[in-house]
Amino acid sequence: MLKHMSIQDYTDVHALWSRTPGLGLRPIEDSLEGISFYLNRNPKTCFTAWEDGKLVGAILAGHDGRRGYLYHLAVDSAYRRKGIGRQLVEQSLAALSSLGIQKVALVAFTYNQNGNAFWEKMGFSQREDLTYRNRTTT
Repeated sequence: MLKHMSIQDYTDVHALWSRTPGLGLRPIEDSLEGISFYLNRNPKTCFTAWEDGKLVGAILAGHDGRRGYLYHLAVDSAYRRKGIGRQLVEQSLAALSSLGIQKVALVAFTYNQNGNAFWEKMGFSQREDLTYRNRTTT
C-alpha cells in the first residue's frame, strides 16, 4: 500500500535509506529537520510503501516550479522485483504532473549499477552533455 510520506515515517525511512547500497545520505539534508523541511515544501509528492505494517519502500519527489526531482528511491531488498519501486516512481511522477511539472530529473551515482539499470528501465535517459556541480552555502 502506498501513502504520502509524513515526518512520522522518518525513523523507518532513514533506516531503509541507510541500509540501501548506492544511496548517499547527507547529514544536514537527510536529518529529521532536513526531511521535515522537504516534506513541508512537497507534501503531496513523496511516498512510502507498506506491507503488513512494515515500511518496504520510499521516495522523495519535489519541484522548483519548473522541473521535478526524484531523490532517495529505496525498496527493502526482501521486497524487490515486485513492482514497488515502479509504483513509487509512477505515483511521484503522477503527483508532479498534476502540479503542472512536465520534466523530471534525478542524480544516480555512476557506480550504482542496479539503480542505473532500474532508471534506464523506467525510461530515464542518461545525459552526457552536462557536468553536475555542487556547492554548500555555509
